[in-house]
Amino acid sequence: MSQQKPPKNGFKNAAILTGIAFEMGIIIYLSVQGGKWLDAQYQNEKNIFTVIATLLGVAISIWVVLQQLKRIKY
Repeated sequence: MSQQKPPKNGFKNAAILTGIAFEMGIIIYLSVQGGKWLDAQYQNEKNIFTVIATLLGVAISIWVVLQQLKRIKY
């Protein structure tokens, strides 16, 4: 029987994936805070800027994740 070799870049890939999770969280958090700030500045009671900024932050974070996943070597 042949033995399976551990992946060469296992620890590097794990570190990259952990970093991606933190980046997603930071991007979404900052976009929510920016939306709240805009709502406070324009005295908007319906929080429309928060909703728009949050959706934009999620879209940007997904795009960043996809770009970084392309760089991971298996």
